[in-house]
Amino acid sequence: MDRLGEAAKRNKSLQFDNLFHHINLALLHKAFSHLNKRAAKGVDNVGWFEYQVNATTRLASLHQRLQAGCYKAKPVKRIWIPKADGTLRPIGVTSIEDKIVQQVVVWLLEPIYEVDFLGFSYGFRPNRNQHQALDAVYMAVTSKKVSWILDADLKGFFDTIDHQWMMKFLEHRISDKRVLRLIKNWLTVGVVDGDVKSKSWVGTPQGAVISPLLANIFLHYGLDLWLHQWRKRHARGEVYVVRYADDFVIGLQYKSDGYQLRQALTKRLAKFSLSLNESKTHMIEFGRFASLNRRRRKQSKPKTFDFLGFTHICSLRRNDGQFKLLRLSIKKRLTAKLKHIKEVLMKTRHKSPYDVGQWLKRALTGYFNYFAVPGNGQSIRTMRTEVCKLWIKALRRRSQKGKTFNWKRMKGLVWMYIPHTRNRHPYPNQRFAL
Repeated sequence: MDRLGEAAKRNKSLQFDNLFHHINLALLHKAFSHLNKRAAKGVDNVGWFEYQVNATTRLASLHQRLQAGCYKAKPVKRIWIPKADGTLRPIGVTSIEDKIVQQVVVWLLEPIYEVDFLGFSYGFRPNRNQHQALDAVYMAVTSKKVSWILDADLKGFFDTIDHQWMMKFLEHRISDKRVLRLIKNWLTVGVVDGDVKSKSWVGTPQGAVISPLLANIFLHYGLDLWLHQWRKRHARGEVYVVRYADDFVIGLQYKSDGYQLRQALTKRLAKFSLSLNESKTHMIEFGRFASLNRRRRKQSKPKTFDFLGFTHICSLRRNDGQFKLLRLSIKKRLTAKLKHIKEVLMKTRHKSPYDVGQWLKRALTGYFNYFAVPGNGQSIRTMRTEVCKLWIKALRRRSQKGKTFNWKRMKGLVWMYIPHTRNRHPYPNQRFAL
């Protein structure tokens, strides 16, 4: 895999025509061990632990079918999960053998495309994460010539990926017909929703192992390269782009560039059967001088924008009154998280407080590890306080004598299981140079 990446780096136009033979039995075993053991079961109703019982024989059979060309993917099982706004999001659950083969193909393609992907793409890439994307936005707004923000979101991106364009983009680098046939099979295998089976003419299932990489490849050729060329050829001022999957933020020096870019972007996306989500796409005046400029024009405060779970706000430092980019947890997300915790606490109120405490500790540790960034302390403290209130309320509902469970007894549980509020991340300028 390292050699694949080196070859791709040496020759940016090289097409790989002999990748399939790398799919060997050892790599299939490694991919099986890498899978999430607790993941949902696909249409075959076989989970990781059931497959493990006779894994050696099953993987040998899978390898034989792959080499003989008689491997066929199973339809994707569709499940619906609720979103914070009350709507439902479709998730595709692939069968375990499809997950194994997809993971191997991801490992083969990743080093090739990592050489090509641009620096402002952060989603679903090795050694890159949401906080690096957030840091990039922070640094652009606070240290570069950014006076306007175009906050853009693609409408139903994963459900509208055009299969023909997807295959054309893949063929820029991959000419191995057997690998291309595998990917096309996964794209067109169909979906099972309850008792209804339907063909897949567009889109790639959210939740499939291969989907994030395919999405990045599609957006690399369809969007990223074009954006990079546009800002060099057509922009009057500076333009900074940060993209995480189908959600991206563009910082601009001039308002006119923003309007021109949005019009050009709409036409570019339409070429690939994509469109902007108008309800989530906004251009706002934002940056170090936005508040001052709007005050001079007797306008209201600069609007805010949401990105990767945080609301970004133009604020001022208390000590010297200088500009500060404030990042707070999105209120809807915080409320939805508290609602979920409340439901679980009420359902499990008759269980041992120590078992419930272990679950709460894991849930809050994960939440704090993501949202405990500098400046978001108040939201984190609010979250912790509200969870403590919900927990004691659930414990008091265990019996009619619940009121005897007072805060003095509660402090022991809080001390043992509720994480303390502290910053889990440094300031972006301490770890990131744009």
